[in-house]
Amino acid sequence: MIKDIATPIRTRAILEKYKFSFKKSLGQNFLIDLNILNRILNAAGVTDQVGAIEIGPGIGALTEQLAKRADKVVTFEIDQRLLPVLKDTLSPYDNIKVIHSDVLKADVKQVIGEEFKEGQDIMVVANLPYYVTTPILMKLLEEKLPIKRIVVMIQKEVAERIAAKPGSKDYGSLSIAAQYYAEAETVFTVPKTVFVPQPNVESAVLRLTIRNEPPVQVDDESFFFEVIRASFAQRRKTLFNNLSHHFGKDYKEQIERVLTAAEVDPKRRGETLSIEEFAKISNEMKRILNS
Repeated sequence: MIKDIATPIRTRAILEKYKFSFKKSLGQNFLIDLNILNRILNAAGVTDQVGAIEIGPGIGALTEQLAKRADKVVTFEIDQRLLPVLKDTLSPYDNIKVIHSDVLKADVKQVIGEEFKEGQDIMVVANLPYYVTTPILMKLLEEKLPIKRIVVMIQKEVAERIAAKPGSKDYGSLSIAAQYYAEAETVFTVPKTVFVPQPNVESAVLRLTIRNEPPVQVDDESFFFEVIRASFAQRRKTLFNNLSHHFGKDYKEQIERVLTAAEVDPKRRGETLSIEEFAKISNEMKRILNS
């Protein structure tokens, strides 16, 4: 009988066998709790019909559990030292493909086309390295990949920011960017004790359900996100001051007209605005600046 990787004893044995040393620069924290892994898989809704993508498999703890449930697992590992480890630990499974690559540089759309069945539900399920969480998530969302859901273990603070609602202290440009592409929710928090080595921060599992259509209609996506970033440039400043600073003092009159047309009080701060209000401002500003 195969012993699960995700136990303290088996993990320790694998690390000792390969004399593996953790690289802080790669944010390596391996999961050693089967209960947590099962909760992640349940949150993702992984079944034998699903194609799963994993990022940063480590020694294969989550990969193994995915392989037991999913139709196929494709995993991206940046650390070359882990390739022989994964070849060993995952040898009992014939439905796993390990790609030695930095996912940020990979053509994920091409990989999906080559590795999964046409029309198959694809899910990203991963314990992400915390130092590159935001770039990885934004790449997956912005590239509009044919994926249904993203369920990831990330730093609790980042999960709260991504899932935050208008008016809360965590709400910001990252919340709006993520929620433009997906419905976001924090599923559960995770104690430090289920990792080797233990991270310095609290963790949480975030679920992003990809939207078929954005919740708002914007005339220019990149300009929409530029307006949002500008609105949060200095959190203590009003919307009017932040936008004037970004677009230049010469545009103060136009910005006043934009906010009036969008029915938004210029004295409000960015964190109080909904995604719908930002869409109104962005579309109105694009129209006035181009006129």
